[in-house]
Amino acid sequence: MEMDFTNYQDSSFDKYQEIYYSLALQTLAYLGKNEKYYLSVILVDDEFIHRINKEYRHLDQATDVISFAFLDDDEGLANLDVIDLGEIIISTDRAYKQAQNYGHSLKREMSFLFVHGLLHLLGYDHQNLAEEKIMFSLQEAILGGEKNG
Repeated sequence: MEMDFTNYQDSSFDKYQEIYYSLALQTLAYLGKNEKYYLSVILVDDEFIHRINKEYRHLDQATDVISFAFLDDDEGLANLDVIDLGEIIISTDRAYKQAQNYGHSLKREMSFLFVHGLLHLLGYDHQNLAEEKIMFSLQEAILGGEKNG
């Protein structure tokens, strides 16, 4: 597993590089994925993610996490040494607000957003109730020990 981590926020968020790497390994192991993966994680503010959301999703508002998957299907993956999953962009502003609103720690919210984004990169979605149940149950199973951590 390789991960590129870029923090455009203050240095207090640098610790998430290690946390996210560990969560990525935990998620892949839980899902039985043993290929070599690469992904990029970028921590930004609401203003930055708002611009991204407007440009790429045509939604004129900030959001908590956006994932850009580089793979649409599994065709040809057997020939790759490392599979580039894509990018996860997380708004630390939004994570902080949501942690307060949900009454849990910033670490819990940042971890939730990362796993949510990673599951999107791995092909999971929540466009309907059935998909949502699967994706959200996976998130809870993976983050089970992160309730208030």
